[in-house]
Amino acid sequence: MSVSELAALVGLWSVLALWFALLWRARPALLQPHQRGLWLTVLAATLAITLFQPRVVAWLTDAGVELHTVSLARNLIGVLSAGLVLLFMVDPTRTRRLRLSVTVGLPAALAALLVLDVLQLEPRAGTASVQGPADPASAYWLILIGAHLVGDAVALVVCWLYSMRTADRDLVWSLRLFAVGSVLAVVFWFGYLWHLYGRTPRMLPYLSVIIGVHGFFRAASLLVPTATALVRSANALRTTWRLWPLWRDLMTAVPHVALARPQRTRLREVLRPRSPLALQAHRQTIETYDALLDLQRWVRPDAYEKAHRHARQSGVREDRLTSAALAGALDQARRAKLAGAPPADPCPLPGVVHGSPATLLGIARMWPRTTEALAGSDRA
Repeated sequence: MSVSELAALVGLWSVLALWFALLWRARPALLQPHQRGLWLTVLAATLAITLFQPRVVAWLTDAGVELHTVSLARNLIGVLSAGLVLLFMVDPTRTRRLRLSVTVGLPAALAALLVLDVLQLEPRAGTASVQGPADPASAYWLILIGAHLVGDAVALVVCWLYSMRTADRDLVWSLRLFAVGSVLAVVFWFGYLWHLYGRTPRMLPYLSVIIGVHGFFRAASLLVPTATALVRSANALRTTWRLWPLWRDLMTAVPHVALARPQRTRLREVLRPRSPLALQAHRQTIETYDALLDLQRWVRPDAYEKAHRHARQSGVREDRLTSAALAGALDQARRAKLAGAPPADPCPLPGVVHGSPATLLGIARMWPRTTEALAGSDRA
């Protein structure tokens, strides 16, 4: 695959990723003022990158749009994007003078580009190709590239500084991904500036790859909250699935701690939860721990040590011996209560004082295998 083909492929997929991110995050971003600026900034950049793609330019020209018009629109939207980046970045600083400078400078730059284009102060050939060279003396291109470099340089510095000051992990990742995208944008526009003076057309495919990768980082900066939500859902699903056998058996022995009875199968509990997965996982964790505390009144004093020895003799891995011993002792207590044995003074099990989810998941991992083995040993 040649560099030009790679550039076209990366550009196409980056545009698709950008539009997907924009559509997916449109409603939550527009409803929250602190996310609206980022969304609008990425929207303007996406429009400019879309009009940069050769396939899109070909479709527009086939539809009767002049190539010069496409190039001019792309450049104006690009400068607008750079200005929105500046406004988005300087807004948290509440620097009135700086915001005023950007507010005045952005329309002035757009007006200058339009006037220079109308007066044809630069050769039409400079904007006639999709990404061809222009006259190095043209103020049109210097204004365009200067606006992009200033906007992206400020975005890089501000994003990185704010990412080190905030404790919000979503915001940290959004800012840092946006900053990486700004680094790539700065590299692209410096490369294009070099191309204007050096007339090196071999650079253009590589620059196209860079601006395409930049699009992926812009899209990722928008999708950080979505990624976080997916990770939380996956963790909740994992907790619900792994904890279910232990939770179900303990709810049989200690039914009064359950807000709702377990469903018939684990698959049904996951596919048709009676509450959001995160709440379901949280509820199962709390109810499992409450049942564990209740069953400590039926734990024999030697149950943990006996289960620990049996697990070691059975070849359980060293890092899982504690979980296996806890599972065995807990199952002995559960069976004793179900058999009608009278309760005694609580015999606390080691390592479960605070009900750590990791501890409960470790017990759940060893629950079916260890408890069945110990039950068979007791019967023998």
